[in-house]
Amino acid sequence: MGPPGYTVVLVLMLVVWAHEAAAAAAQVPLVINTWQFAGAARRAWSTLASGGSALDAVEQGCSWCEVAQCDGTVGYGGSPDEHGETTLDAMIMNGDTMEVGGVGDLRRIKRAISVARAVMEHSTHTLLVGESASIFAQNMGFLSEDLTTNRSLSLHWKWLQNKCQPNSWKNVSPNPETTCGPYKPIKELGSKQHRVSAYRANVHNHDTIGLIAIDKFGNIAVGTSTNGQIHKMPGRVGDSPIAGAGAYADSTAGAAAATGNGDIMMRFLPSYQAVEYMRMGIDPITACQKVIRRIQKYHPNLFGAIICANKTGSYGAACSKSPGLDQFHFMVYNPEKGSDQTVDCI
Repeated sequence: MGPPGYTVVLVLMLVVWAHEAAAAAAQVPLVINTWQFAGAARRAWSTLASGGSALDAVEQGCSWCEVAQCDGTVGYGGSPDEHGETTLDAMIMNGDTMEVGGVGDLRRIKRAISVARAVMEHSTHTLLVGESASIFAQNMGFLSEDLTTNRSLSLHWKWLQNKCQPNSWKNVSPNPETTCGPYKPIKELGSKQHRVSAYRANVHNHDTIGLIAIDKFGNIAVGTSTNGQIHKMPGRVGDSPIAGAGAYADSTAGAAAATGNGDIMMRFLPSYQAVEYMRMGIDPITACQKVIRRIQKYHPNLFGAIICANKTGSYGAACSKSPGLDQFHFMVYNPEKGSDQTVDCI
């Protein structure tokens, strides 16, 4: 070790380097999205580069995944419910105006993120669900078409052949671990006979695209799109279309978007909490980690992850280590890079 003066200089150099590294990470415009959905990131980045707004970039990026059926968990033809039907959840939020549009349990309409934007721009409501959301979409000019494919039919048939396993029922009779329904509630909730563990979501059955866009003027938007948990109960709506849960944006602070087991994550409003941490001056990586750790106190085996970006374009991500999720991949585009990045789960 060198003399005291040398040590002081070295510490000062490290501090300066850390600040320079942070400044390098703070770049706008910025696009960041969950998972290795590179095409969605490129589409959103191209939209910004051609002069589109942050909202346009979010819509275009999520739309790309809806058409490409990303991982079979976004868009039509994936994640059939207990009746074999694919339904969609989506949300978009304008961080400048705090306006939100969302759809849940959307039926027969492929362009879920665009319908969500229509809810925001052509109604005073925030969230429309089910058949009424589909009727709204048709009135707005969206095409009504079957979301079923041979793949989704096959997934549903195999599930029925496997005695409806896995499913999301508990405290019912007959035993949902061994038998299909219909089910009735059991009277003695203390009984162990038909108590089952929570449905285990994983990377193969429960993804969401969450996408954050910041344009060159610092305007922030965020959006989500998913076909939800596979074999879900009809009518189930997850966290994705819920402002503050699936995603949240405020151009004065930043934005965040979550993915994973929405039935758990939505109870903690993780996206809102992450943005509030960043508003307090906490860096995006730490903000994401704090949100995940807060949920882990109650659900240590949580399958979930979150991406965060503050108003200057600094970004980060965090995930909860669980079966099937040791690392979390996400996409980043800014003036210096366009790449797939990885974070180790905590």
